[in-house]
Amino acid sequence: MKQREFIALAGLTMSLLILGGPLSAAPALRPKKPNFVIIYADDLGYGDLACFGHPTIRTPHLDRMGAEGAKLTQFYSAASVCTPSRAALLTGRLPIRTGMCSSKRAVLFPDSAGGLPQREISIARLLKQQGYATACVGKWHLGHLPPYLPTQHGFDTYYGIPYSNDMKTDPSIPLAEDCRLREGMTAERIKSEKPRAHWVPLMRDDKVIEYPCDQKTVTKRYAREAVQFIRKAENKPFFLYFAHTMPHIPLFVSDDKKDTSLRGLYGDVIEQIDWTVGQILDTLRQQGLAENTLVLFSSDNGPWLVFKTHGGSAGLLRDGKGSTWEGGMREPTLAWWPGTIKAGSMFTDMASTLDVLPTLADLAGADLPADRIFDGTSLVPLLTQTGPSQRDTMVFYRGTQLRAIRKGPWKMHLYTKTEYVRDKLEKHDPPLLFHLEHDPGEQYNVSDKHPEIIRELQREISKHQATLEAVPSQLEKRQT
Repeated sequence: MKQREFIALAGLTMSLLILGGPLSAAPALRPKKPNFVIIYADDLGYGDLACFGHPTIRTPHLDRMGAEGAKLTQFYSAASVCTPSRAALLTGRLPIRTGMCSSKRAVLFPDSAGGLPQREISIARLLKQQGYATACVGKWHLGHLPPYLPTQHGFDTYYGIPYSNDMKTDPSIPLAEDCRLREGMTAERIKSEKPRAHWVPLMRDDKVIEYPCDQKTVTKRYAREAVQFIRKAENKPFFLYFAHTMPHIPLFVSDDKKDTSLRGLYGDVIEQIDWTVGQILDTLRQQGLAENTLVLFSSDNGPWLVFKTHGGSAGLLRDGKGSTWEGGMREPTLAWWPGTIKAGSMFTDMASTLDVLPTLADLAGADLPADRIFDGTSLVPLLTQTGPSQRDTMVFYRGTQLRAIRKGPWKMHLYTKTEYVRDKLEKHDPPLLFHLEHDPGEQYNVSDKHPEIIRELQREISKHQATLEAVPSQLEKRQT
């Protein structure tokens, strides 16, 4: 029996027992499909939450989420920067397979020509086929041009900033008739003046509704939009992808949260994100949806260390955003589903954003298309404690270059570089080798003691590379 069939049957049996009905009545009742909420931070470090060890940032709602659910302590993003990591989360496929990475550009920019290709199947598109209402709130960063927006990838609605908040606007994005123009801007000035850094558009569906976006209030507005979607969708299964713009720099926080954290502005931002998590969980409780909703919280990549106190902390892990050291790839992750996920669980199994799509498909009763390779597996056995994670290997790319691989406790680095610092990319021959269970900070290279592990990991790389096909990058600049 498949895992999702077991869960559905168990839920049906419990419902019948509560109602006092006989098991023979089972065909007359259909278990309700679970709801899904993904809350995704931007550039949050492994050590930035109180429940993951930060001494002064207060995150009571995330702490409670972990206490009532589970902490995943070895959970990886599939990339160390924004665009490819988001593509991997939503498709269950490595960015090297979808063209959402490049050897020249790290991410999509307002002058990029492409985005997530239509041939890719997103979580939203897969769930929409199962009758789900779908919404994307927050940062998209998978293409701001019409063919690549969330509403073209299975989302019923979109509300948010289409890329990173340190970028500029693309004057070609159409303005809504009631667009709020701030800072003395006019439609004519947007088209005629040189775009300003950090002035980004706020969009609803495919049009700009505010420019420049008031980023001081945007986190609160995201929360309001997310809560309204949950309340409207309560009679239909739903999928909410709530992707925060921050703590990506520049940092902004509403006036009532300013100067309230011991950690300074960065702490203010994290504590406001924590507040939004409380808004979501409280709404689910109030609407009677908590026991039928899986909520996942994670981050797209590690902290942007070059910005010092305006960047976060990877805790005991090495380096941060942009690197394939653990600090760039391992993310603070929580899973919450009252009555299904055992309260206070801590899962030390390896898992990844690549596993999210297969997990949600499993729970929703959707079959994965057989015409493509998926790089993840369902985490349902892990979350329900009926079995371990099926993941034992993780490959680590920077752009199109495979820089490291992990199998079991062993991680091997072929190339290393401290990103966003002008260090030379270093090739290692022999490769570096670390035992992550003993040395999660990757401080002690033991390659000379385990040549057999090096050979095994090199065989794993060859097996992986044999599954790849050449795919054109979607990140390149538009021709002018």
